[in-house]
Amino acid sequence: MISIAGFIFLLVCVFGGYILAGGKMEIILLALPFEFAIIGGAAFGSLLMANSLSEVKHILGSFGKILKGGKYKRQDYMELLSLLFWLVRLAQTKGPMAIEPHIEKPEESAAFMKFPNILKDRHTVAIICDYLRMVGMNADDPHQIEDVMARELKKMKEEELHSAHALQSVADALPALGIVAAVMGVIKTMASIDQPPAILGKMIGSALVGTFLGVLLAYGLVGPFASRLKAVIEEEAKYHEVIRAVLVAHLHGNAPQVAVETGRKMVPTDLMPSFAQLEESLQELKI
Repeated sequence: MISIAGFIFLLVCVFGGYILAGGKMEIILLALPFEFAIIGGAAFGSLLMANSLSEVKHILGSFGKILKGGKYKRQDYMELLSLLFWLVRLAQTKGPMAIEPHIEKPEESAAFMKFPNILKDRHTVAIICDYLRMVGMNADDPHQIEDVMARELKKMKEEELHSAHALQSVADALPALGIVAAVMGVIKTMASIDQPPAILGKMIGSALVGTFLGVLLAYGLVGPFASRLKAVIEEEAKYHEVIRAVLVAHLHGNAPQVAVETGRKMVPTDLMPSFAQLEESLQELKI
């Protein structure tokens, strides 16, 4: 919600300063609906032309990330590290085949059922199960597993970042679309050149609202939203990087405690549980 608060503060400063300087809102308010229809419609049309239907749906769905921020909190990382600790400990003490029932049917696994939030995250469950399954198939070269996981996580991240890139493209186009709206206003004004100067002044002012609106939307709304979305996606990508770090450390022969500590270090700093907090969570883990 801080993004919305920031935009409201921006509007208060821009229009508040304009009014305090003696500006009149009447011209802006009268022109705003028409200019917004031209600029907003053109921007959305260009978005449709540049992306597939599924990509457009993904972009529209990404606004939830902008407003809410990253979906993974400190507790989510604690639960993920706890689950991974239990799985790698079982694999180390009883062999890779011991975890096969858990990764083949995670929805029936006592381990996964203890963490319902993880179980509902199909991408996370798929990553954990797929790579533990590879280990069970004797693909236990740490460097090979790390390389495959790195490429898959990079692909997932790039797919998610497409929404941010698309919004940034719209932001880059908005000032030019504002000029289009302004030029159309000038054309309208020139068609009424025989009118008195007072009327022509209002018409020119209305035309300039298009340029103003295009620049404001580009640098005051869509551009910051694109940057915010990129930051959230990059933060959420760390969640899956934790899985890679733990599994690779496990394959290198490290103890389960060392493996999860390696994963803990991959957690974003402001979300990272302390060593003591994680240790306490692992001690309470009973599955």
